Amino acid sequence: MTIEEFFQTLAKLSTLIFVITSMAGLGLSLTVSEILTPLKDGKLVFRVLLANFVLVPFLGFLLTRIVSLEQSLSAGLLLLACASGAPFLTKLVQLAKGDAGLGLGMMVLLMVTTIVYVPIVLPWLLPGISVNAFAIAKSLVLLMLIPLAIALFIKSRYPDAAESLQGVMSQASNTSLIALFVLMLVLNFQTILATIGTGAIATMLVFIVGTFAIGYLLAPYSTARSVMGLGTAQRNISAALVVATENFSDNPNVLTMIVVGSLLMLGILLPTAGELGKRKSTTESSQTAGVTSRR
Repeated sequence: MTIEEFFQTLAKLSTLIFVITSMAGLGLSLTVSEILTPLKDGKLVFRVLLANFVLVPFLGFLLTRIVSLEQSLSAGLLLLACASGAPFLTKLVQLAKGDAGLGLGMMVLLMVTTIVYVPIVLPWLLPGISVNAFAIAKSLVLLMLIPLAIALFIKSRYPDAAESLQGVMSQASNTSLIALFVLMLVLNFQTILATIGTGAIATMLVFIVGTFAIGYLLAPYSTARSVMGLGTAQRNISAALVVATENFSDNPNVLTMIVVGSLLMLGILLPTAGELGKRKSTTESSQTAGVTSRR
């Protein structure tokens, strides 16, 4: 095994640990009711679906027409634009001190919709492409829904055990995320350098900022802004990679665009979520201080 293969194995293992522990950690801290309650808000659900499956794909399509990207790079951007419901959303919401139940409920809604949406819409945007919905669904169900369901069961039946396990899952999730980010930078550094001058990085930056703005501004109420902004900007890298691997294995630039997008999303959205969390803490502290002084 070469050093590169060793690091690739570590990256895959870090991804696996991060996704499973993130889902399990949330399931151990929430109830089914807390997850489903936000989704009973018809206005919220409509705006979430509008943002992620109408406006974001339109933005991606618009960018491919405005910017003179190489065709395979444009294909990678469109794959990301159509795939939503990423497991990283749960960590982003946690950092932003947002509504965890809304974040998880939104992620599940987007993930399930992506499985149905991508096979229908992508062939229109990229003629000749075929999408295996089962392949997308299999990875998402095995890595996300099953760990979540097991954790929710433990939470409902064994609350004491759930409380003990939650800290372990949170620590494993944080550690694996840091390891994954570092490993992805190391493994794809040359790939990122190769995109300099192609317009891929600048286009992806505009896409990420634009998608965050779409979700943030479309939120029906202020408490949902951070969750919707982050959830709309963080695309489903796993689903995009499944489609790219099946259809563009002979064209590495498609995968390159997805990899560049995944790194930029992590690099931009993690500090953005942290800043949102700091602002929320400051606001809450100010409000508490104001109430105390009035007393």
